[in-house]
Amino acid sequence: QVHVVETGGGLVETGGSLRLSCIVSGRTDELHTMVWFRQAPSRDFVAAIRWVSGDTYYADSVKGRFTISRDSAKNIMYLQMNSLKPEDTAIYYCGADENGAPRSWGQGTQVTVSS
Repeated sequence: QVHVVETGGGLVETGGSLRLSCIVSGRTDELHTMVWFRQAPSRDFVAAIRWVSGDTYYADSVKGRFTISRDSAKNIMYLQMNSLKPEDTAIYYCGADENGAPRSWGQGTQVTVSS
């Protein structure tokens, strides 16, 4: 089963940008989807990407502002967040879905958007 670690959180002003990274370690041959969720206070879906095809999916609340991408050669997934709003403040978690295994979660990274 893969292991994932998030980096890139921080404090930013309203309208600013941040890029989160999710570093994947371990064998990725069974990896099919990577996801971003955020928690504040409930854990809500943000975006997902199919590891092989690169197809992407977004929550309505972030469409047009956030972009999910991956570099499969480096085993890194990204979340570029632009036009940030105070309501984007949350702990952001990345998750990895593999065939035949439960989702692997990272430890989370805090994003705080000041008004």
